[in-house]
Amino acid sequence: MRRLSHPHARHQRLSLFALLLIGGTLLLACRGDVTPGAVHVSELDGIIGPVTAGFLDRALDRAEEQGATLWVLELDTPGGLISATDDIVQRIEASTVPVAVYVSPLGARAASAGTFITMSAHIAAMAPNTQIGAAHPVAGGGEEIEGSLGEKITNDAAADIRGIADLRGRNAEWAEQAVRESVSVTGAEAVEINVVDLVAVNLSDLLAQVDGWEVELTPGGEAVTIHSAGAEIERTDMTFLENVLDFIADPNIAFLLISLGGLAIFIEILSPGLIGPGVFGVIMLILAFFSVGALETEPAGIALVLLAFILLGVEVFFVPGFGFFGIGGIIALLVGGLILFSDAPTEPELSIWVLVGVAAFVGAVFFGLWALVLGERRKTGRDFSTAHRMLGKRGRTRSVLDPEGTALVNSELWTARSAAGRIDERVEIEVVDLDGLCLIVEAVEAVAPSPTETLGDAPPGSP
Repeated sequence: MRRLSHPHARHQRLSLFALLLIGGTLLLACRGDVTPGAVHVSELDGIIGPVTAGFLDRALDRAEEQGATLWVLELDTPGGLISATDDIVQRIEASTVPVAVYVSPLGARAASAGTFITMSAHIAAMAPNTQIGAAHPVAGGGEEIEGSLGEKITNDAAADIRGIADLRGRNAEWAEQAVRESVSVTGAEAVEINVVDLVAVNLSDLLAQVDGWEVELTPGGEAVTIHSAGAEIERTDMTFLENVLDFIADPNIAFLLISLGGLAIFIEILSPGLIGPGVFGVIMLILAFFSVGALETEPAGIALVLLAFILLGVEVFFVPGFGFFGIGGIIALLVGGLILFSDAPTEPELSIWVLVGVAAFVGAVFFGLWALVLGERRKTGRDFSTAHRMLGKRGRTRSVLDPEGTALVNSELWTARSAAGRIDERVEIEVVDLDGLCLIVEAVEAVAPSPTETLGDAPPGSP
């Protein structure tokens, strides 16, 4: 017997659900409220790019909005994009709360772009056994930027880091050497030559040492006193979405997404009945567009990758043998991958193993598709895509099939042959095979003739 719910009981459950929903919303809203005067801490561990720049901007905004006494950035980076580094440095210089960059943990480094960020802070600190320096600009593969472009970028970076050092009263001569000669020093050495302010064993030691320090947020501005001893610690970490976007902002991931996304869409075009490949292909290409935009790629590389898929498609559909166009497509994919990230002066580089592995996989898949299309073409005289599209489709006979006649399938008039026995006119049929331009069909069910047709076919004298 079905149990009926009492209206009053339903009302109580709805009220309880509403209270839980409101309470949960208030808890989430209150989670962002932190006692003014707290120390806000964020961590940057990895390559610097647009996503990390956006994350640090958000974290510093939160520290300012909640009246933090200090914002600490725990830094460990091999470097990254110049444009993203400039954004972070400018944001730190415009901060309305004191900023401390702490190169940590033990064994960490503030290399290349990390040197700029560390020296831009109001307080620069390092853990024992850490390094700072080696800030010479390099190309995407880690190689030297040759010619006038390399000289221009180096001079610009040297002037930039001198300005940062002068702003914070640090060693500008060494800073320029770090850019021009890639010099690097340890934490203890950095304190001795006035590159950073102190060495701290851990975060607690850092906060104890800087308690009571006065810093000028802007040159010549009013000094702000830091009260960090015993202060509440509030961490701001990267969100799940930021972690995902940061992960895909990598040349290897970008090349993988472009290649596999293009391959998936090509398979969808080849076999229209399959929905999955096209959906995943579009998703991968959208993610690839974000990654490519974040990495300042070379347009010629993108053009060559697109040309590779066009050449491979021509090979599969229009050429009877796998040869010139197929080999050209693989070469275009390899060369496109090589130059895709070559123009941007950035630390991430495309692994040669990823490049060769992806190119080999794409080539193998296209060779398999070519073999499949060729086999279907030899067997039926039609392309695989057409055969796949017609198999399983239903229609109606337009004439008697005994064994051949005509049938309307997919709003197209086809020559059709019965797979077994006679099939009358206007009978629903299903395509089970193809023989060249002829559909092989089986009857599904007969359609009863209309009264007009029955009277017309009846013998004379019938009612």
